[in-house]
Amino acid sequence: MSEWVDVSGHARVEHLYLQVLPGSGQTVEQVAASLLLRPDRFLEQVRPLVRLGILEVEDGVLHVADPVTATRIVLSSQSRALERTSREIARMAEIIPLLTDVREPPRDSAEAIDGDISAEGDVPALITGWIREKRGDLSFLRPDQWRFPSESEMAVAVSNAVREGFRVRAIYPARAMTEAPEMLRKRAEIGEEIRLVPSVFTRLVVVGTRRAILPEPLGVGSDRRTVIRQQSIVGMLQAYFDELWETASRVDAGAGRLAELDHRRMLLAELADGVKDEQIARNLDVSLRTVRRRVAALMSELGVDTRFQAGVEAVRRGWL
Repeated sequence: MSEWVDVSGHARVEHLYLQVLPGSGQTVEQVAASLLLRPDRFLEQVRPLVRLGILEVEDGVLHVADPVTATRIVLSSQSRALERTSREIARMAEIIPLLTDVREPPRDSAEAIDGDISAEGDVPALITGWIREKRGDLSFLRPDQWRFPSESEMAVAVSNAVREGFRVRAIYPARAMTEAPEMLRKRAEIGEEIRLVPSVFTRLVVVGTRRAILPEPLGVGSDRRTVIRQQSIVGMLQAYFDELWETASRVDAGAGRLAELDHRRMLLAELADGVKDEQIARNLDVSLRTVRRRVAALMSELGVDTRFQAGVEAVRRGWL
């Protein structure tokens, strides 16, 4: 296991793994007692192994990956992290020219960030105005906006933007497939490009390279919003959106369904993030039984015996 220590850089994690490995197949209470710990304290200590996908607790029983599998899991995790970091660095490299293209203010003055926070104003009308002014392509994070009375107004604005030759992209949570399939279909028909992720944590609109709107604070429950006109900050928000877009699942909104591979990717992404079955069910808007059935079917298709191995095999096949 020395290779594992060199790769992860955390000898403590290896020590913890070696402590729990003999307890695979035993109950939490049994293994905790062998280590002179209370069960709750034991579960808190092994949380790093759970996050890595090396240890799983199912019906009170520990399932610990064997050393070879555990090493493969850690290597795969490190590989994915390096790939994400590499992509993020590449994105930031594209933004650096925007950050450096700023005139230095006089020594006795300071240039304020161009933007404002307000509880006033009609956001759909503001976005529609920007579209009429041909401000540029549009990027939306839309966790819940299909419930708003302004949905039809925004659909018209999006249709106008597409007709003007601008690209319109929107990322929705998976539950939109069941809550608002007709809205997705209509948006796709007018030319909006649609992708899904398990959950979308905040609203966001980016228009061109110099306009963005965010809730204040971030999320979906605030009446206040931040309007940003600072090019470098808008560029960073666009880079975040682009990164999320690359990992999101494509949806055939006309047919009202995800491609089978994207069903797998979305489920695997949740498992890779250590999300529990109950939360996966909420995020994907399916029953807990459906989640467990799909996980079992996925493991069978991949020809593996554990969720840990499923993650490794999925990476090998390029599904994640």
